[in-house]
Amino acid sequence: MAFNPVSWCLSDLCVPDIQEYLKEKDTVLIPIGAIEQHGLHLPLVTDAAQALEIARRAAAKARILYTPVVWWGYSPHHIGRVGEGTGTITLRASTLHAILNDIVRSLLHSGFRKFVIVNNQGSNIKIMDPILRKLRYDTGALICMSKLYAERYIGLIKNVMENPPEETPGWHSSELETSQMLAHNEKLVRMDRAKKELTHGPKWLPPAFKKADGTPDVQFEGFEYFVFPMEHRDFSDTGTIGNPLRATKDKGEQTYELYSNHLATALKEIEKIKVELRPGVEEFIDRAM
Repeated sequence: MAFNPVSWCLSDLCVPDIQEYLKEKDTVLIPIGAIEQHGLHLPLVTDAAQALEIARRAAAKARILYTPVVWWGYSPHHIGRVGEGTGTITLRASTLHAILNDIVRSLLHSGFRKFVIVNNQGSNIKIMDPILRKLRYDTGALICMSKLYAERYIGLIKNVMENPPEETPGWHSSELETSQMLAHNEKLVRMDRAKKELTHGPKWLPPAFKKADGTPDVQFEGFEYFVFPMEHRDFSDTGTIGNPLRATKDKGEQTYELYSNHLATALKEIEKIKVELRPGVEEFIDRAM
């Protein structure tokens, strides 16, 4: 009989349910986000909520289990000044690496062999390559990461967003994120506080250096060959990058469906991949310290 759980979230299931699933499949989704400031109108949970929504919807469509969301991410540039009260919780790169390592090794111990990290925070991308490679090299398991959001690359959702490129529809707290949070839980969104804000160069950089968006890149003479470590408030006064005023709940629903459909289709292909683990790696021996 086909596996038919009460939920596709691993933590909602009992041991016999997971054992039954593993008779048929060995793939699991791991959504990760961040708890960080999102301007004046969006809650700190925005990135984590988006990752969870996409993973939850894709999991149901592809009949794949997903873990609870990893709420915290790599957000050192969002923490703000001492005593400012942004509420941002940031993990050091080494801490996030350790958390993801322990999640994957624990699930590998149980019998999972394919791990798809569903990331919805741009800054996590900066530090993910070492841990993805370490897990692959150490275990032989299939490790991959999706980044189903829009910053410079609008991709799947270009026909849904109305903001022009200069109003950065996919950036921090702009049209996309605001729409997706309205679809997730509109009670958490304070549109009465929403403001359009585009980036500006940090006061400490000469005006010859231009800041177009939230990437680390800085333009000089029209080219992007320089990177300066910056705080988010160096180039955004409120924390918003873009224009959230065109956001709607319907746009959020449309984009969640586009992203989750894309992920679900990819998962069906990922399930076909044959995985050969390195000898003896299944047991999570180093699991205490």
